[in-house]
Amino acid sequence: MTMTEKYKILGKYIKDLSSETKDIETYLFVRDRISSYQLDIDITSKALKNKMIEIFTTFKFLDKENNEKKSYFEILYSTVIRVNDEIKERKELEKIILVDVQNEIYPNLEKSLLDLLHNSGYPGIKFEKKVNFEELYKQKFN
Repeated sequence: MTMTEKYKILGKYIKDLSSETKDIETYLFVRDRISSYQLDIDITSKALKNKMIEIFTTFKFLDKENNEKKSYFEILYSTVIRVNDEIKERKELEKIILVDVQNEIYPNLEKSLLDLLHNSGYPGIKFEKKVNFEELYKQKFN
């Protein structure tokens, strides 16, 4: 069974988008330090009717150090999928939600977060490494 047979994406959209920089002093401070900011990822899901699931993927780009001056960037992306009737096992469903769907939506999500950062006054930001959802899944469940 191929990935597209296991589920079908019915819709995807940005549910919430946030960029917060308190003032010009904070902006100038963050501009020099933003390369040390880190990406946090949170994935949750909610069962809907008719074998449908809404998946919420949150990317937060933040300063994990104890600085008073910091900016905050967050994007909440919602994806609605319909799961194939043959998918019965919880493990398989978890892998679809945490790996397969994430790999499919990642390019849109990364571009949206980079656009937010660039439009917030940080044009030089790039993500050197792509997120490896398969690896994150293995770390969580092994």
